[in-house]
Amino acid sequence: MNPSPVKTYLPWVVAVALFMEQLDTTIVNTAVPAIAESLQVTPLSLKAVVMSYILSLAVCIPVSGWMADRYGTRRVFSIAIAIFTFSSVLCGLALNVPMLIGGRILQGVGAAMMMPVGRLAIIRTFPKSELLRAMNFVIIPALIGPLLGPTVGGLIVHWLSWRYIFFVNVPAGLLALWLAHRHMPDYRGDTRRPLDIVGLVLFGSGAALLSWLLEIFGEHELDAAPAAGLLLLSFGLLAGYILHARKAPHPLLRLALFRVRTFRVAVVGGFITRLGMGGMPFLLPLLYQLGLGMPAWQSGLLMMPAAVAAMGMKFISSQVLARYGYRRILIVNTVMIGVLVSLFSLVNPATSILLIVLLGLTMGFFNSLQYTSMNSMAFADVESSDSSMASTISSSLQQMSMSFGLACGTLIAGWYLGGLPQTDHTAVTTALHYAFLTLGGMTILSSLSFWSLRPGDGESVSRGSLRAAA
Repeated sequence: MNPSPVKTYLPWVVAVALFMEQLDTTIVNTAVPAIAESLQVTPLSLKAVVMSYILSLAVCIPVSGWMADRYGTRRVFSIAIAIFTFSSVLCGLALNVPMLIGGRILQGVGAAMMMPVGRLAIIRTFPKSELLRAMNFVIIPALIGPLLGPTVGGLIVHWLSWRYIFFVNVPAGLLALWLAHRHMPDYRGDTRRPLDIVGLVLFGSGAALLSWLLEIFGEHELDAAPAAGLLLLSFGLLAGYILHARKAPHPLLRLALFRVRTFRVAVVGGFITRLGMGGMPFLLPLLYQLGLGMPAWQSGLLMMPAAVAAMGMKFISSQVLARYGYRRILIVNTVMIGVLVSLFSLVNPATSILLIVLLGLTMGFFNSLQYTSMNSMAFADVESSDSSMASTISSSLQQMSMSFGLACGTLIAGWYLGGLPQTDHTAVTTALHYAFLTLGGMTILSSLSFWSLRPGDGESVSRGSLRAAA
């Protein structure tokens, strides 16, 4: 029997949107040194440009589920693409760091509605037996963004102004708008629930304040006493949200879903794991350009092997998960990623390019399997009626973990660098080497979060997908 038109075209709609978002993220990472030189700031200080985008995602994603249930997935998804495209133009026209950060925040608002709503449409369209295959199909085209991003970004920075790295989103955005108008299904919630404004203020302000503290702490701009007070305030706001969510009839994020063990382990374990992995896309271009003295285009080329390997893994991840199970894969795979992160501490100007490429290929291979496993297992035992809330919670904590992981990586690198100038390439290389060792150790320890899984967890997704493919 032929698949329905929605099942045929929906993965392409979501994939084009993800391609645009991933292309933008990886292009910015590669262009950080050029942007820093143009705007006359230090490269590590530009983590605010990257983190403001991720932070905006984390704060705004909780509203996306409510908006999709209220106004429909097609309208919200289309508006999100339009906002993302418009804000990309604003970023390209920025004259200073505050203007660039403002544009990145607006980009995050668009992406905050785009990513979870697209994932929600996939979850509601495909049964669990087809869910892993559908997610893999979406991810494969989306990985073209990271594949092209570093290279295109490096070439643009090398031959043109860094501003053009944001303008490449315009044609992709127009294509995504056309596809969404024609092929995005218009799902809505069964019942209308009011927006939890109190929960939004508590959760959003707590998450934003915590990430902001991590960013300014790395720049040593705040004394210890005020920083400690604001840190306690951020924890207090998040704790206040937890208390509020237990009593609210329609909480912004329904924490009762964490009673589902597979969902809890996937989301919480993924959060912890990303703390060690989240800083790598930002730190590796710094290692290649500042530490090894490579031009931006060559640095971009060295980021390509990981994306190529990630795409290759998507073709076999269903079979791997069906054979070995989520528990074994997540424990072993997390340890392997930690070892690979640590191995980047051995990369120096004398290291063969071939060895760097092989290391990147291996890293992309295991990273891809890790994200596929965590993202798909989160929905293995979640009821269909809870899919919107599960997608919102999963996306929110995933983006928060990326923000915290980026801050963690740059803080560790900055701490090892100490008071030495970032123009000292030897000092930067040494600091990054120690940071990779530390982040690798953190990632290995995070594998403990998956020990509570059982051998049969996630079979409704992995084995069902394998049977559907047979």
